[in-house]
Amino acid sequence: MFDIAGRHALVTGGANGIGAGIASALMEAGCHVTVADLPGSATPELEAAQSAGKASFVPLDVTDEAGIAAVVGALNRLDILVNCAGIIRRAEEFDLATFARVLDVNLTGTMRLCTACRPLLAANGPDGGAAIVNIASMLSFFGGGLVPAYSASKGGIAQLTKSLAIAWAKDGIRVNAVAPGWIATPLTRALQEDPERSKAILSRTPMGRWGKPSDVAGATLFLCSPAASFMTGVVLPVDGGYLVA
Repeated sequence: MFDIAGRHALVTGGANGIGAGIASALMEAGCHVTVADLPGSATPELEAAQSAGKASFVPLDVTDEAGIAAVVGALNRLDILVNCAGIIRRAEEFDLATFARVLDVNLTGTMRLCTACRPLLAANGPDGGAAIVNIASMLSFFGGGLVPAYSASKGGIAQLTKSLAIAWAKDGIRVNAVAPGWIATPLTRALQEDPERSKAILSRTPMGRWGKPSDVAGATLFLCSPAASFMTGVVLPVDGGYLVA
């Protein structure tokens, strides 16, 4: 039920952080993974995976429609799309130009990839197991006073996921999302290293620890697998219980 070996996956934002954890887990599960991320972002680990024939790296800015068309057009097959590319600008997000930029990357970028990949995913047929997993956030469920654009984009991801799940079910494409909580990545390093902020986060997290990219990867692989074949439109929290505390 959990076997996804032999499938082909595209992971945006897959060179670092949560995206890298998901890409690595897909490779370990036997998928060939095309990792799309900004030019120059390929890590030594990703380069080693390329040399081993497990992955391919392609430079991509998810706001570049022509670049997306070129990347997707070069694929012969696609079973899984994971939209992980995203940015956060915190206090700068009250500036309208920055607000628009964050939404363009996080939300519209996800929609660009979904629509560009739809024909390839649909080519698997109604029982082909095609899956899209979008990366939402716990801020899809509540507001963030310091990150209005990021929160708005992640709220949008939740609603986009539900809407595409309805629209594309007839094509055999399941569309779900994972909503990470506090995950230990370079994006949250400043909070991890701030004793007061880290303590506040952990004191509300029932499981009492920071999440790991592999925690998000496990949920993502489940949603891509036959075990989730009757699940679509789900926004699955992976937050150590933070939302319910």
